[in-house]
Amino acid sequence: MHDPGAVAAEVVARASTLGVRIAAAESLTGGLLAAAIVSVPGASRVFSGAVVAYDTELKASLLGVDAQLLLDRGPVDGAVARQMADGAREACAVAGRGSAGDPGASRHVPADIGVATTGVAGPAPDPQSGQPAGTVWLGISSILGSRAVALACAGEDREAIRMESVRAALELVLAELKALEATQTQSFPGNR
Repeated sequence: MHDPGAVAAEVVARASTLGVRIAAAESLTGGLLAAAIVSVPGASRVFSGAVVAYDTELKASLLGVDAQLLLDRGPVDGAVARQMADGAREACAVAGRGSAGDPGASRHVPADIGVATTGVAGPAPDPQSGQPAGTVWLGISSILGSRAVALACAGEDREAIRMESVRAALELVLAELKALEATQTQSFPGNR
């Protein structure tokens, strides 16, 4: 298991080198993921922000998660995590420059990477879905697409589940940065 602080530092360094902006959507981690990233000097160059959508309704209203999906499956679900990551990119869009045809116009530019955490920290099961403590889904979204990753933290206490979720989410962002870097290298072989 890697130290979350070291992984966060590598995330910030790689994102800075690539010129990539990151956004987060957090449920069970309640802001811990954002705190891990912003604890690194220079994070302001790469971190757009985070939405803590602890309440299920906020996942729909702030992040655009499909309300029917939330009703059908509850908030602890892979498709929910994926949609949260997609939504984080849009919710944390920042002002950018206009197109070549209108360079003075400003527009909102989504974050390059969205990461999301949703799960059951416990100790009780999720009241909506009945899923046990330790059930966690992470979402990741970028130009490479979006996907969800299951994380099993069964048998751990509430704080350990939340911290393991942060560590795993940082590792997921790091893997996405490496994939983006490989894509850039393949697209532009002269940049090696």
